[in-house]
Amino acid sequence: MNAAITPPLTGFVDIVGERYALSDPGDMAAYVEEPRGLFRQGAALVLRPGTVDQVAAIVRLANTTGTALVPQGGNTGLVGGQVPRQGGMDIIVSLTRLAQVREINATGDYLIAEAGMTLAAVQDAAGAVDRMFPLTLASEGSCQIGGNLSTNAGGTAVLAYGTTRDLVLGIEVVLATGEVWDGLRTLRKDNTGYDLKQLFIGAEGSLGIITAAALKLFPRPLAKAVVFCGVPSPAAALRLLTIARETSASDLTAFELMPRLALELVLRHVPGTRDPLAGRHDWYVLFEVSSGRSAEAANDAAEVIFARGMEVGLAADGVRAENLDQAAQLWRIRHDLSVVQRREGASIKHDVAVPVEAVPELVERGAAAVADLIPGCRPLPFGHLGDGNIHFNIGQPVGADKQTFLDRWDEVNAVVHGIVAELGGTIAAEHGIGQLKRDLLVNFRSETELAMMRRLKAAFDPNGILNPGKVL
Repeated sequence: MNAAITPPLTGFVDIVGERYALSDPGDMAAYVEEPRGLFRQGAALVLRPGTVDQVAAIVRLANTTGTALVPQGGNTGLVGGQVPRQGGMDIIVSLTRLAQVREINATGDYLIAEAGMTLAAVQDAAGAVDRMFPLTLASEGSCQIGGNLSTNAGGTAVLAYGTTRDLVLGIEVVLATGEVWDGLRTLRKDNTGYDLKQLFIGAEGSLGIITAAALKLFPRPLAKAVVFCGVPSPAAALRLLTIARETSASDLTAFELMPRLALELVLRHVPGTRDPLAGRHDWYVLFEVSSGRSAEAANDAAEVIFARGMEVGLAADGVRAENLDQAAQLWRIRHDLSVVQRREGASIKHDVAVPVEAVPELVERGAAAVADLIPGCRPLPFGHLGDGNIHFNIGQPVGADKQTFLDRWDEVNAVVHGIVAELGGTIAAEHGIGQLKRDLLVNFRSETELAMMRRLKAAFDPNGILNPGKVL
C-alpha cells in the first residue's frame, strides 16, 4: 500500500508505474537502512525502473526539478553510500529490475551484464559457458554488479585478478542530464583519449548511474587447492606469503589472515563448524592455489608452500581440503566472520589497507593502541593479507554496554586511522567512502586531489542531484 504521493512526485511515479513506485514507510524499510544499522533515514520514494530508458527519464526529471537521487543495488554497502541522507526527501533508484545478461562471448572472454544482476548470477552465467568471473565476496548472493562497480569492490581474489575496476572492459551510464553514455566496448586495448569508464567505477553513483557493464571473463581453473594452517604471528604469515608467491606466482589466488578469536567466534556461532586443526594457534592463514593443468598440480604446489613454511618454522600445523565440500567448509570460516561478530555485540570496524609489508606493524600497533584506549576490548584484525587490506575490527568488552562502547567510535577511528596514515595506508580499501567516512577524506587526500574531485563532480553533475552528501 502506497502512502499519498504529493504532486511534485507524481511525475516520477508516472515513469515507472504505480506498481514500481513505493512510498509507504513499511514498503520502503528494506531500502532505507544499510546492513549495520548505522544509517536509517526516510525517503520520498523508492523507484524501481525496469529499463535504461526509464532510468534516463527519472534522471532528466530530477535534473529539472532539483530532486536528489540515490542509486541503489543490493543494499549491502557498509558505509552508507546507498541509502538516503537526513531529511527524507531523497528518491532511491533501485536497479534490481535491470537484471539481464545482454551478451556473453566465451571466445572474447566477456559478458555484458545489467547493473541489477547479483554477483552470484554473473558468476553462474560465466560458468554456463565454462568461464569464470573472479570477483568473490561474502555477499555475492545479494550484492549487485552495479553496486560492485560503484564501490570498486575488492574481495578475496584481488591478489590474482585485481579489484573490480581491473575486471571491467566497458560500461553504460546514465549521466546527470539524462543522457545515456554507451561505453560498452569490449576491446582489450583502446588508447583513444581518456579512459572515461574509470571515472564512474568507485564513484558511488555520484557522477552517473551505471546501468550495465562489459566484464572480463577468465578460463575456469581445472582445480583449486585450499589450505588452512596455523602460524605464530602476522609476521610469520607475511613470510609464508612470500614463499607462496615465489612458489606459485599467479596461481596463488587467495591468502587470508585471521586471529584465533575469529575462529572461536565462528565455532561458537555457526552450527556445524569445527576447528580444522588439532591444536590451538594464535593466528591462521587460509590460502588457495589454482591450476589450469590438473588437481595434482594445484595440490602439489600447495604442499610445497606448506612444507617450505614448516621447514623454516612459519607454519605449525595445517590441513588441505580433500574435496569441494571441505574447501567450502574452510572458506566458510573466513566468509562468516562479519556475521558472527554481530552475535558477540557491537563492533567498531575499519576497512583499511597498508603496504603489504606493513601489515604486521599495523596489527601489532593497532591492537595495543585500542587495548590501551578501551581496556578489555577485543581486537579482531582479519582479511586480505595478500593485498594489504585488513578489516581492523574491535569488539566490545564482554559485558560492556553496547551504546557506551559505540559512542567511542570516533576515538577508536582516530587511533587506528592515525597508525594507518603513518604507514602510508588508506581508510577505505574496498567499502568506499559513503557517509561514514566522508568527513575523514580530508585527512587522506591532498587539497589538490580534493579540488580535482570537486571539479569533476561539478562538471558531471552541476545541479548536485546524484547521491549528494556522499564521498564529498
